[in-house]
Amino acid sequence: MEYMTAKEAAQKWGISQRRVQVLCGQGRIKNAIRIGWAWAIPIDAKKPEDKRLKRHDMYRED
Repeated sequence: MEYMTAKEAAQKWGISQRRVQVLCGQGRIKNAIRIGWAWAIPIDAKKPEDKRLKRHDMYRED
């Protein structure tokens, strides 16, 4: 399996390197592994869905 760094994933997904590191730490990037202080992320990994509530979702009644 080929891997990319958190920096490469950040550029690919259009988010910050720190955000990628946080997502890895939370286990939200499948098969990401920690090698020392760095994260190795599979090349084919998908960007995790943003689980934050949107403003309009806060007021929606189900």
